[in-house]
Amino acid sequence: MGEPLSLGWEEWVSLPDLSLPAIKAKIDTGARTSALHAIAIEPFGTEQKPQVRFIMHPDPADPTVEVICSAKVIDRRNVTSSNGSTELRYVIEAHVKFGTQKWPIEVSLTNRETMGYRMLIGRSALRDDVAVVPAASFLQPKLSFDVYKKRQSKKNIPKRPLRIGILTQEPKNYSNRRMIEAAEARGHVIECIATSRCYMSINAHKPEVYYDGAALPRFDAIIPRIGSRMTFYGMAVVRQFESMGVYCLNTAHAIGSSRDKLLAHQLLAQHGLGMPNTAFAKSSADTKGIIDLVGGSPVVVKLLESSQGKGVILADTKKSAMTLVDAFRGLDAHFLVQEFIKEASGTDLRCFVVDGKVVGAMMRVAQPGEFRSNVHQGGSVKTVRLTKEERRTALRAARILKLNVAGVDILRSDSGPKILEVNSSPGLEGIEKATKKDIAGAIIETIEANVPTVFRTTTR
Repeated sequence: MGEPLSLGWEEWVSLPDLSLPAIKAKIDTGARTSALHAIAIEPFGTEQKPQVRFIMHPDPADPTVEVICSAKVIDRRNVTSSNGSTELRYVIEAHVKFGTQKWPIEVSLTNRETMGYRMLIGRSALRDDVAVVPAASFLQPKLSFDVYKKRQSKKNIPKRPLRIGILTQEPKNYSNRRMIEAAEARGHVIECIATSRCYMSINAHKPEVYYDGAALPRFDAIIPRIGSRMTFYGMAVVRQFESMGVYCLNTAHAIGSSRDKLLAHQLLAQHGLGMPNTAFAKSSADTKGIIDLVGGSPVVVKLLESSQGKGVILADTKKSAMTLVDAFRGLDAHFLVQEFIKEASGTDLRCFVVDGKVVGAMMRVAQPGEFRSNVHQGGSVKTVRLTKEERRTALRAARILKLNVAGVDILRSDSGPKILEVNSSPGLEGIEKATKKDIAGAIIETIEANVPTVFRTTTR
């Protein structure tokens, strides 16, 4: 029980759980139940853990302001309105706030566009110490609809149940399983979507993504986990979700920039970040000149589309380097020739960046006789302490490529950190086992902080 509270027949209230900081509500002790305006009501989740998402227009005079709300469903019941009509409604629980006082209430969801107030508060929502003064209005502090025009602070966005999709061809791998665990532990609904089974309706009015014959429901966020073989089509699917207003953890543009090794190297070089000396070629006959550009043998030759250490070969001598470059050229393939950083001794650093922070780092160590330290090539991992320069390099690389989540691979050289590669879909298994940190949880937390809730539409 709180302090005694007096309310007029109309009051400014807020519903902080639903990202609704200002609503004009009618206090009606003649009605038993409370009701909140809601359109585009969409249930999601499971029978055991039902959720509902809906759109709220808090300001009756400005229908361009839309707030996306979601909450746990506590019931579905028939509600009879004042005009005698009965409607089956979803019922949720939310905290209502008058001035400084706040308590939980049950509220039903219904379309109140024709009503003068977006919310009706019935007697079952009022505490015993609340006195309603029928002749008075706005006895509590005044709020303003202007709050919806302000930019949301990530720190002030309340947590709400989200519907999250993972674009992946491998739903059961470690990374996806961990993100599903982390999301569900926070009350979200998350599912894997096979990228190759998506197809798109591309138009200006209602862009949609279809899956197995039906349009996908609206997701709050998409986590792209696109394999290298699916890059082109996967980026198209991500762009489609972006055009639908869905928050994508990494954008299609950022994924493309990181997957194109040549473009990534060029962008990072433009910003002065250290990298192994690199040459790029396709059909040039000047094999010796290509090798000399990176300082001579030994060199590393890699296909532009290589991943997980595949298509990456070390040439120890000048003769083997020339033979290898000639062979790649004969395949009519795009390839990079890079300086071999001998002092790295078959190790590299994987720095895991999430939303502008290095949330974990590990050292990958190649198995004996192997120079590639990738875990997929048999490398082992262990914890490592990054230097300030290494941490700063990883953060700058992710920022330059505009990646919210990135695995930045760095070599330790005599002249400072050298960026080897920036991965837009870094695996979680190695980094979580090496650091004992909840990296999956950090990813879900950054989704919570970045999914927009308040929108301003230009048309109705």
